[in-house]
Amino acid sequence: MNATSPETAGATDATPGRIVLLTTSHRVAPGLLSWPAWQALRSADRVLCADGAHPQLPYLREAGTAVDEAAPTAQELIDACAGGRTVVVVATGEGEPALTDGLARLAGTGRVAMPDLELLPASYDLPGARLLDLVQVMDRIRAECPWSSQQTHKGLAKYGIEEAYELVEAIEDGDRDELREELGDVLLQVVFHSRIAEEDPEAPFSIDDVAGGIVTKLIHRHPHVFGEETATTPEEVKEHWLRTKAVEKQRESVTEGIPLGQPGLALAAKLASRVRTAGLEVPLPTGEGIGYELLAMAVEAEAAGVDPEAALRVAARAYRDAVRAAEGVSS
Repeated sequence: MNATSPETAGATDATPGRIVLLTTSHRVAPGLLSWPAWQALRSADRVLCADGAHPQLPYLREAGTAVDEAAPTAQELIDACAGGRTVVVVATGEGEPALTDGLARLAGTGRVAMPDLELLPASYDLPGARLLDLVQVMDRIRAECPWSSQQTHKGLAKYGIEEAYELVEAIEDGDRDELREELGDVLLQVVFHSRIAEEDPEAPFSIDDVAGGIVTKLIHRHPHVFGEETATTPEEVKEHWLRTKAVEKQRESVTEGIPLGQPGLALAAKLASRVRTAGLEVPLPTGEGIGYELLAMAVEAEAAGVDPEAALRVAARAYRDAVRAAEGVSS
């Protein structure tokens, strides 16, 4: 605490001082604070924190900053600033709502000489930081929820398919709120399966392994971004992608890696795409029945740049609307 002489005490006591509310993110390693935050801490007359177990405290004290464990009221905090003093409050995870509400009430009376109030973010969330929250929440649910703790990869498989279709529907509807929600549901499936995979006794892996794998793949398949090659058109990008993928997979057939369990039209279009990209001349199988007719139509659509599965869904939705209209049901 800075001392004041008797001769200046009267003048300085009338100076309201300064309150700095220092906020930090639990998603950033403790001690990694911004330079303005360290400056405020080092120049403060007093540093307070209501939470003695706050993760920042050991690092602040190691850096030579004395921190008092205290939870003053709004009036007590204003009194501590008297004489032009600066008090830094290291906010808890809740953000000190009782304290800030109390300061607001006192300021609203107009009868209190208020100190300067400053909100100083000491650390910021990086993009993707909320993914850490999702991993932590999933950890707890897996451990404590009677239903989630019993789930397996096979048991969850049907939900992955359902969520993927709901995502496609949100995209086709153009509903932004629904799109955001469905993307979250798909992301949940990834995190859930990754959490289950951690418990495998023979070949465990985690969400970090999943993310690390896709990062490596993306970098390797984008040599025009991360390497020496160049690409100025989407066609050149696709060429890079297919070439590096072929080297990675070392497949004997262009049909390898195509999931046969996908919808029929999508399967036919995917096969046609692989054949066309590989430059193969493969005659369509002949046979009678609607299946062969649909196969020919799917191959024709793919060659024309049309997704037959999406096109059929559009037509089916129009058919649904016609049915509802015939029933007198509003869309």
